[in-house]
Amino acid sequence: MGGFHSGELAVQERAGVRLLAQRLSPMLAPPNLSGGAGRFLAGRDLAVITARGRDGRLWTSPLVARPGFLAGYNASLHVNAVPHKGDPLFDLPAGQQIGMVAIDFAARRRMRVNGLLTRVDGGLHIEVEQAYGNCPQYINPAHRFPAVPPPSLANRAGLITAADTFFLGTLHPLRGADASHRGGPAGFVHLDGDDLWWDDFPGNNMFNSLGNIAVSDETALLFLDFETGARLHLSGTARIEWTGTDRRVRFTTQARA
Repeated sequence: MGGFHSGELAVQERAGVRLLAQRLSPMLAPPNLSGGAGRFLAGRDLAVITARGRDGRLWTSPLVARPGFLAGYNASLHVNAVPHKGDPLFDLPAGQQIGMVAIDFAARRRMRVNGLLTRVDGGLHIEVEQAYGNCPQYINPAHRFPAVPPPSLANRAGLITAADTFFLGTLHPLRGADASHRGGPAGFVHLDGDDLWWDDFPGNNMFNSLGNIAVSDETALLFLDFETGARLHLSGTARIEWTGTDRRVRFTTQARA
């Protein structure tokens, strides 16, 4: 897997950043988790994954464990954690493409890892095809997600409209799943009936998520309450709405958990 796919190239062109993005293409080179990337992953206590559940839908879910639960070597990653019972990705099937983002809020660093989920046996085994860092923009350094069982979520709308952070899961039919972090000022996600939308702020210009949406509208969102541990999973479809080179993403919910 190498280079940008057609959806990423199309969005880069529409946004007027094609040449800027091309300078970052070496980040998509074959991964090696035996060096600095592996050390970064080993220090994390939170990762977020995107994959298909047993219901066939795309979902995005958190994994919370002690540092060291992500162990990378060369192009392989062992995740010593699985989604908890009741999570839409509980008992997720192997043999599928999976996306992951690991984040260090305090240091404002994040890394995306995409590859093939080869085995699920009390942990996740991933043959990694992409692993690269993202810029620190819109990461709230005060966030810590508690490793406690999630409480019941009474105010779903409030969690969305007060959020300054959520996680976005997308899928390319050939390249596979991707998980990414989205952040902004509290209230940057807006409710509109059964839809919600957010402005897409400038980032690294690679447009991995929006490039996937340009090809396949299948999308999943994850909202977290960083005080209580509550989480809201949404699965549905998304589309990009353009005004010149500016854009917003509109999401329609089809299922929630």
